[in-house]
Amino acid sequence: MDLDGAREGALEIVRTLQTRGFRALWAGGCVRDMLMGQIPRDYDIATNADLQKVIGIFPNAQEVGAHFGVVVVRLGDYTYEVARFRRDLGYSDGRHPDGVVFVDEEEDARRRDFTINGMFYDPVADVVLDYVGGQADLEKEVIRTIGDPDARFQEDRLRMLRAVRFACRYHWPIADQTHNAIRTLSEGIDVVSFERIRDELVEILTEGGAPLGVGWLIRLGLMAHIMPEVVAMDGVPQPPQFHPEGDVLTHTLMMLGLVRDPSPELAMGILLHDVGKPETFEVRDRIRFNNHTK
Repeated sequence: MDLDGAREGALEIVRTLQTRGFRALWAGGCVRDMLMGQIPRDYDIATNADLQKVIGIFPNAQEVGAHFGVVVVRLGDYTYEVARFRRDLGYSDGRHPDGVVFVDEEEDARRRDFTINGMFYDPVADVVLDYVGGQADLEKEVIRTIGDPDARFQEDRLRMLRAVRFACRYHWPIADQTHNAIRTLSEGIDVVSFERIRDELVEILTEGGAPLGVGWLIRLGLMAHIMPEVVAMDGVPQPPQFHPEGDVLTHTLMMLGLVRDPSPELAMGILLHDVGKPETFEVRDRIRFNNHTK
């Protein structure tokens, strides 16, 4: 793969830190994307270097999470998150760690969310470091948490939505234990902010697997806590002479599947365009939904 600007900068950061005697690796999603033959959207770097050492080495570095050992380094037109290898200490609010301790790369990998996101890559030595079975799950094409799924989701409830996002992005199944844990813990999504739920939902609706993603959200019990109006469309019949495809939810999912690269507004409009039908359903001369648009 030719070195694009973002990749060159990420390589330069790793090479610079390694030259100073520190351990430094690409981490997470960029490694997943690279192994899948895709150009990463961004590059994250993990290191054993102290935050202040990183700031001293890179003049354009800024603290963004000093408590967690995270800085942002700017090189040219690109920014990179550089984080110290860490292990999280408890999640009282179901979203954010109460504190961290700094550890080695293997322990850092084991605190991450899904196996396909838990790998490291040394771009200088050209070596993939996989302590969590991520490469095997890439080959199997499955979404699986690292370690105990109940523990991973109780640490951060947003991960339940992230599992759905990756499943519908790649059109892959969710591993059975991971799937079952989401169903059990789905009501816990309520602790996540509306803004973060919105961000994940928009990606589910716009990345090309919206019908699959909405179906996952309903079956896993998440949609009942996010948009119960969408769940209510399931099983609501429509007049067969106008909608031979089936009930209101089936119609909505088919519509979502017909659009390509929709804007968030268009995707959300399609998802919600018939949410008035369940409450206005009645049978007269035929099935009708009078004033459902209002």
